[in-house]
Amino acid sequence: MAAVLLHRLTSPPTQTLQILQPTSSTVTYTVSTRRVPKTLPARIGYHVYMVVRVLIGLAAVVLLWAKWRVSNQLPTEFLQRVLGSAQEAHLVAVMETWQWRYLAPSACLVVFLVFRRGYTEESLTLLRGLGVQTSTTSSTYLQTPTTRFIPTTNIQDIFIHEAFKGFAVCFYLMIVVEGEEEVVVVFPRLLPRRDVLEVVWRGVRACLWETGKE
Repeated sequence: MAAVLLHRLTSPPTQTLQILQPTSSTVTYTVSTRRVPKTLPARIGYHVYMVVRVLIGLAAVVLLWAKWRVSNQLPTEFLQRVLGSAQEAHLVAVMETWQWRYLAPSACLVVFLVFRRGYTEESLTLLRGLGVQTSTTSSTYLQTPTTRFIPTTNIQDIFIHEAFKGFAVCFYLMIVVEGEEEVVVVFPRLLPRRDVLEVVWRGVRACLWETGKE
């Protein structure tokens, strides 16, 4: 039992490859560690988890707001209408005992964890005749993904390279860009398996240079 638990904690998250082709000239390859619920109970559990997560974040914000109102001796009619007079009085009494140096960091940490993205997604979008666009999700829902567009005319080659990372062999999908000394690594954070990279590599070459093939 302990060995199974240790393996789950130390093993890398499971990655999945999704291929989306909305048009004949556009293909998106997305590698993600996000767990997609497939069964009905799993989907219900996922939505319940998200609702609870949002409620916890709202509770942390309300606590900060209540502490600010109490510290400045301002009325809290909103809490009285929501909680009732007895519960509102009890909450105000508790707020008076809590110190800002403990409450503020704790509430900010809770809000950060609520907005923290629990998975990583990296994608490569191919636009036939135009170029490719790489995208990597940010660590929180408040930040936009990091993207880069590379025109087809600037792409000299794309290949799979292997290298050592610690004691393990990792495979990299790289784009050689004209005029740049360093190559562009696709999926730099996830570093998918070789079989996944080969699927993407074949798709990139077929879309960008082998226009007569699908």
